[in-house]
Amino acid sequence: MLSIAGLVGMLGLIALGAPIFVALGTVSLIMLALEGRPLLDAAATSISGIGSTTFVAVPFFVMAATFMQSGGIARVIIDAAEAWVGHMRGGLALVCVIATTLFAAISGSSVVTAMAMGTFLIPAMIARNYDRPFALGVVGAAGTLGILIPPSLSMILYGLVTEQSVPRLFLAGVVPGILQALLLAGWVAIYSRKKNFASGETVSRGEFIRRNLRALPALAIPLSVFGGIYSGYATVTESAGIAAVASLLVALLVYREITWKQVFPLITEAVKKASAVTFIVLFALLFAHWITGSGVPTALVNLAVSYDLESWQFLLMLNIIMLIMGMFLDAIAVLLIITPIVVPLLAPLGIDPIHFGIVLIVNMEIAFLTPPIGLNLFVLSSISRAPLGEAIKGVWPFVLIMFGFLLLVTYIPEISLWLPNTLFGH
Repeated sequence: MLSIAGLVGMLGLIALGAPIFVALGTVSLIMLALEGRPLLDAAATSISGIGSTTFVAVPFFVMAATFMQSGGIARVIIDAAEAWVGHMRGGLALVCVIATTLFAAISGSSVVTAMAMGTFLIPAMIARNYDRPFALGVVGAAGTLGILIPPSLSMILYGLVTEQSVPRLFLAGVVPGILQALLLAGWVAIYSRKKNFASGETVSRGEFIRRNLRALPALAIPLSVFGGIYSGYATVTESAGIAAVASLLVALLVYREITWKQVFPLITEAVKKASAVTFIVLFALLFAHWITGSGVPTALVNLAVSYDLESWQFLLMLNIIMLIMGMFLDAIAVLLIITPIVVPLLAPLGIDPIHFGIVLIVNMEIAFLTPPIGLNLFVLSSISRAPLGEAIKGVWPFVLIMFGFLLLVTYIPEISLWLPNTLFGH
């Protein structure tokens, strides 16, 4: 009963507007004290978590995303994608899906991806007579790929809390990410034909080659990350450091969109963002320490056993809970609250934790698009100066597609597990 009161109190603090780290930390400390458990052990567990080599990758990836957002990389990737599909009907919307998929493989963040792509593509689509809600919807939905296609900050956080292999999680996101991009592109093609959107111009062969060659330094960044990790020459943390340095050098020396004077302010901005994530993770680990020892996971396991729940029933129930939570909480908050409670239940029900990690991340993607808290909605509204209602109207067809995609990922585990199991074994 005391544990339930703690969970209700935490959700109540969040509902009142308290920052997520304040809600997690306050409730965890109070509950640990009331249960008479040693606070020093809890502190040591939390500090060791953020001191792990896995977590050190987070600030480096945040830094890489910051350099990429300001370094002209988005524009170069858009130009390359337009050379491939810009001549097709609704080509600019297809460019959005392809370019965003490529940028997602560099940024690791949904909000950064949506902001970088939307800044260029929303005005361009409106200028070519695409209706504005559709333009907002394409950018918002494709932007969610930032946390599904590796490298993903959300996957790193999930791996940290659950002690799962981050390289396995990265591989598990590849096939679902490509599948989601194909589903979004399919709807874009159907809608563009229905609305008779204009086709773009076909670029010359020389221009085609020039744009693709210019994009190679940007696309080399994720290749260097994956190459380092899966060749065994670099850890996830070392690859994150390589990504940060490579992003800076590409933005500074190749595309020359930033100057030396801007480097320190950008690093300062990245450190501020990384510090915010650090505080959240620190208190999330404290929350995980409390909830694990509180008996809540054990009680839930016993409840599932007593009701003889099948794994598919449990996943359906959990998806509904996460979708509802995602409407009212930040996506990272959903991940950090749900994970420590649910992970102990996975093994008794025969659910692979890597598979569940991808299911959780797809739920987070939908959370970025659902009101009233969906962050991508606010990003779209801000950069386009459109009413929030227009952004909501634009994303709903894509949200329905994402619901169908969620069911596929949930009930066909091989979509997530085939690649990591093929390369690493079961």
